Amino acid sequence: MALQRTLRRAVSCEGVGVHSGVLSRMDLVPAPEGTGIVFRRTDHPGAAGLIPAKFDRVTDTKLGTSIGNVYGVKVLTVEHLMAAIVGCGVTNLFVEINGAEVPIMDGSSAPFVALIEKAGVMEQSMLQPVIRVRETVRVEDGDKYAELRPGVGFSAELEIAFENCPVIDRQSYSFELDASSFKEEISQARTFGFRHEVEYLQANGLALGGSLANSIVLDGARILNEGGLRYGDEFVRHKLLDVIGDLALAGAPLFAQFRGYKTGHALNNRLLRELFARKGAYEIVTQSPARRVASGASQGMRLVAAAE
Repeated sequence: MALQRTLRRAVSCEGVGVHSGVLSRMDLVPAPEGTGIVFRRTDHPGAAGLIPAKFDRVTDTKLGTSIGNVYGVKVLTVEHLMAAIVGCGVTNLFVEINGAEVPIMDGSSAPFVALIEKAGVMEQSMLQPVIRVRETVRVEDGDKYAELRPGVGFSAELEIAFENCPVIDRQSYSFELDASSFKEEISQARTFGFRHEVEYLQANGLALGGSLANSIVLDGARILNEGGLRYGDEFVRHKLLDVIGDLALAGAPLFAQFRGYKTGHALNNRLLRELFARKGAYEIVTQSPARRVASGASQGMRLVAAAE
């Protein structure tokens, strides 16, 4: 996919925010070439409601990734939606929302993928610039780390470790991003938490919209959800979904290999900030279809559509 892409038509959904518990309406609206992904708070007029989906607009990473603008207007928990957008190869889009939080839906990206498929994706006339990582960039926090290395298309490898939780323990997953693989392997993985943490958050006015309908809830060695897991390693797949959503805030598709250990929203955002602070670590290029095929063939690697 060397061309920019948007939706064929607008689509909408409604749902509660996982933290606020407030019902909001969200519309995904086609956007012209060169727009990128832009959130538009419809309850704030004019420029005050516009928030580009960019790494330098991130305002909080404690319980999800939130973005904001100079007017103090914010949109919370954008990562699951952003993962679906990049996973489906959409590069230009207005996300119109009448509240402060993206609906949690079922706790995964799957409902957003279904929404995008319902709208249909169309190519536009302009070529799509990509961000090509030229040298390894790494950030650390104790034993946790996240790094980007040069690569063709986008691939990721993640390991998580919950030594005190035998249900999760240590899990790892490797993935090459394209639309079909994202849908089948990653999009349905749900967010998860522990019963005592959920009860604490709700007692303090957070996670008010959280429930077994939109989260995997663990109580010791038990999974409280009646249907169990969607994947045997759903936990690491969801963490990888978060990585994809957080890195979608680069502002253009990444050509890179991601490697991470126990990373989270804060470290993912630090990684993008470190990348763009080092001018020699990346370049912005526009690849024609002919160059794309030649580049992939010469390096013996698969160039994947959703990575452009």
